[in-house]
Amino acid sequence: MKLSLQRQMMENLIIARARQDALQRKMEERRLRLQEEANRRFAASGAMTVEEQEQRRLYTNVLEYEQDHDWPKLWKTSMKEYPDDVTLAPRLVSYLLSRSDHPVVKLLRKHQYSVYNRLYPIISSAAAHSPAPQPTPSHSDHSLLQTGQSTAVSSSPSPSRHNLHTSGEDEEEEEEPHTQALVEREHSFEDLEQFLTNLDWTPPEGSRIDDLCSDSNLTFDPAVLKECQVQELEMRALKEHLKAVVKDIHIAIDQLLSLALLSFECLNTAASKDLCLACIEEAFFTPLWTALVALFRKVNVEREQAFQSSMTLYREASPRDVGVSIKLFPPEPGTLQGSYPYECAVLELKLLLNDYCPQKKLECLIRTLRMICACAEDYRSLHDGDASPTTAAIGADDLLPILSFVALRSQCPQLVSECAALEEFIHEGYLIGEEGYCLTSLQSSLAYVESLHAAGAQLPPDTLL
Repeated sequence: MKLSLQRQMMENLIIARARQDALQRKMEERRLRLQEEANRRFAASGAMTVEEQEQRRLYTNVLEYEQDHDWPKLWKTSMKEYPDDVTLAPRLVSYLLSRSDHPVVKLLRKHQYSVYNRLYPIISSAAAHSPAPQPTPSHSDHSLLQTGQSTAVSSSPSPSRHNLHTSGEDEEEEEEPHTQALVEREHSFEDLEQFLTNLDWTPPEGSRIDDLCSDSNLTFDPAVLKECQVQELEMRALKEHLKAVVKDIHIAIDQLLSLALLSFECLNTAASKDLCLACIEEAFFTPLWTALVALFRKVNVEREQAFQSSMTLYREASPRDVGVSIKLFPPEPGTLQGSYPYECAVLELKLLLNDYCPQKKLECLIRTLRMICACAEDYRSLHDGDASPTTAAIGADDLLPILSFVALRSQCPQLVSECAALEEFIHEGYLIGEEGYCLTSLQSSLAYVESLHAAGAQLPPDTLL
């Protein structure tokens, strides 16, 4: 019986090995077949660049994914059967971004960690030199997505250390072991958020060196001069680092959009493409925006300090003190019953800091300018006694002073860096539209506010502190 059992066991092992070999052959045949399909798709351009080779590899991953999952086929069929249904495209993109195992989402997570790894050392070192107490290390798997904002793709996965330390199923992680090693640090996205909350953006100790360097009566102390040179070199390195991060983000967004459109050709229309890009940007920027703006603030610290000085100096100034026409604010302070002119626009502008996606911030900025125009109409009617004016109350020359007043009242120096970041990441199609006009107007107003503290001595005493 022992011999019989041993013989039966050997037969079962041989059968199992044969089945395993057959399965491996089938998997290899499928891989080659999908590879040939990807080659046919990208063979028209002749010799492929490195980027095209990477795109072909990613597209092969998409084809392999679709062999094992039915939902992409179902969505494609629905898009073909109901081409006039405008709700299908946003639902498809949202569902795509909610599938953590799809190649598009894996690529999204890979790029997010790449950007995070470039931001983390600088932001965490800034917090280490902050006078605020250091946070205790956390091993939580949550990301900065926990800041409480609502997103259109709320079901999309956020990066986590758990996802990063899986069994290595992602080919991207196998091909870039140095990237994985960088991510395997003690702190997670949540730790970076704790670091950012401890950043103190009051003038740092380095500002004392700036004052010494700009002092006309300074005797050339070699030690002070060396500190000035070191600080200048550090700022130059920060700017170069920021430029590289911005470039990496643009490349990442382009790759993600390209792969999404390759996965679902039904989205490759003008309207659906814009929608897909907006959803990808929201999913990409939401967990990273706070850290990204922190780097912008380090680069723009001098501008924010100038803005802060102007806000302190002009915190009680009236609209007239910053050039607003007398017809565009109430003639009597008591008319507003305890509030101040354009208060609703100020409150709306502050909400810009609560969003974590460039598109959402631009929408907030548009609402702010519309509120300014509505308030200006109301204030002019108080002067003219006309409840329904036939012409617009303000033009571009009137808008900038009002927007400067609103920026002053917001008490948010961070707006300087927020606008600098928006300028880098605003979509090209918005530059000549309403969004681009609003952003340019706010940037001009912020630059004017930054310069106000230098001319503060020219104001009447009763308009200052």
